[in-house]
Amino acid sequence: MEFFTQIKIKPFDKRISHSQQILSIGSCFAENIAQRLRSAKFHVTSSPTGILFNPESIADCIDALSQKRVIAEEQLQQANGVWFNFDFHSLFSSPDRDTAVSTMQSAINQGSEALNNSEVVIITFGSAWVYRHKASGKVVANCHKQPQSIFQRELLSTHQIVERWSKLLESTLRGKQVIFTVSPIRHLSDGLEQNSLSKSILRVAIAELVERFDNASYFPSFEIMNDVLRDYRFYAEDMLHPSSVAVEYIWQRFSEVAFSQPTLELIESIAKISQAAAHRPFNPTSATYHDFCRKQLAEIEKINDCQPTIDFSEEKAIFLVHL
Repeated sequence: MEFFTQIKIKPFDKRISHSQQILSIGSCFAENIAQRLRSAKFHVTSSPTGILFNPESIADCIDALSQKRVIAEEQLQQANGVWFNFDFHSLFSSPDRDTAVSTMQSAINQGSEALNNSEVVIITFGSAWVYRHKASGKVVANCHKQPQSIFQRELLSTHQIVERWSKLLESTLRGKQVIFTVSPIRHLSDGLEQNSLSKSILRVAIAELVERFDNASYFPSFEIMNDVLRDYRFYAEDMLHPSSVAVEYIWQRFSEVAFSQPTLELIESIAKISQAAAHRPFNPTSATYHDFCRKQLAEIEKINDCQPTIDFSEEKAIFLVHL
């Protein structure tokens, strides 16, 4: 008997390997996937300018990275004793303007390098609702708790999203493997009806982009959360974000279609080494534990012989200190 609907996902035409550079940009779900990739020792850079929710701000971020845009002091705003930039997450804000500019510029520089070197780009759209700054006419990535009166709330159309992203896929993202996904996180501040409308627009826009561009594909994280894991026990306490169990399940489904069998086996071997490094020995001075450490170092060397770019420096340090 089947007690829930299984979703069939077509494997990606190009499988992701450890030798590739990956860039993940978008909502906090993009960070969840990036964390899983990072734990599996993939070379991944996530959200250089912070978490982004709407397609317009994500596109603007990619433009900024591709142009290695210079952050000028006049681009910053000040409120409540803090300097901030509407294009950046509040994590980049600072009471000192020079510090804020320096931190933001460093993020752009590092993100630009990551974009240039990336072969795989994962894009997660969170919401089609945007806030346009009335004075500048520009869609902001973060309102920084500024008065709602200075913004115009708008709903992006499918046409707007497709037009903007078609230009990126024809230029900056051309030749890269682009994986789109819609964040399963519910934006209840918009209301359930408006959230549903927003997600629908995002899904239709991505469908058009995938149909139009051969290097673009879609991973159904939204559908997995809403049609497979359709139970509140798969949500965190806030009833908005997927629980850790749900994120892990979505990661497993992503792994099935994104990685080849040899890569899956390699990920499993890496996980065992990471777990061994995190293990607290009962007697770290015993000969048994020393042999255990030597065995792990041998496994690391075996993997690095085939995959020299995988970084086990932290694990090596833990094992070597006990020898």
